[in-house]
Amino acid sequence: MPAAESHPPQVRLGRRYRFSAAHRLHTDLLSPERNREVFGKCNNPYGHGHDYVMEVVLAGTLDPAAGRLVPLDMLDHFIRRVWLDQVDRRNLNLDLAEFAALVPTTENLALVAARRLAEAWPHWFGSRPAKLEKVRIWETPNNIFEVFAPSPDTQEFKRNEIVIQSRRQSS
Repeated sequence: MPAAESHPPQVRLGRRYRFSAAHRLHTDLLSPERNREVFGKCNNPYGHGHDYVMEVVLAGTLDPAAGRLVPLDMLDHFIRRVWLDQVDRRNLNLDLAEFAALVPTTENLALVAARRLAEAWPHWFGSRPAKLEKVRIWETPNNIFEVFAPSPDTQEFKRNEIVIQSRRQSS
């Protein structure tokens, strides 16, 4: 009987980050009345803010020498530079290019965060066995949005870019 192939165990790491941002849920594709119906108080012309919590989940095999997926200070620096510095204390409608034509719902915010982090991951972490698995964003204690991070070389990643680009061009 052949020996079973041994695979190192997969480990997951979740780490949470906090940021505050303002937004207004509104689209030029709907009339002002329909925007108010669809988005309710979130369609306030002056916007409103949230204190978001974002959880980043990594998955992979442990570095045999260090016994961890990635150094936590390196992960924190990555998240700060690639995401938090771009969104914390900002107006999502005005300060993130993706939301020039994309409604800044928390669903879309999670998609944009996952995409930006997945795109930057190889530049920061290279060939490490840990990969970005998913991003969760809490808008409120009751509203949580989760996106599985696409790999930049997949069709899903490219399809997401096409959707974002086409929404920008149609506005």
